[in-house]
Amino acid sequence: MAVTLTEAAARHVQKYIDRRGKGLGLRLGVKTSGCSGMAYKLEFADEIHDDDQVYESFNVKVIVDEKSLPYLDGTELDYTREGLNEGFRFHNPNEKSHCGCGESFHV
Repeated sequence: MAVTLTEAAARHVQKYIDRRGKGLGLRLGVKTSGCSGMAYKLEFADEIHDDDQVYESFNVKVIVDEKSLPYLDGTELDYTREGLNEGFRFHNPNEKSHCGCGESFHV
């Protein structure tokens, strides 16, 4: 499997990489946090480590460390706008439940 971006998410990430003036792609990971146990972590990647897995969607690299990969494998990251709200949406087939506030999840 892989970790992918929708076209809308890839456009959004590329726009911010262009504004930054540097970056290899988007680093996606998980951290222990929140009431359900884990939270998604997003940041721009300026380097690729030996233990990273690199995927590409719409010419944008998605970089995932090996510890996060079992929790994220098969995930699609989308970028949506609904009314005044906009942001990334995670479609993670490994997610069993998530907290009411949407900040954390459980696998």
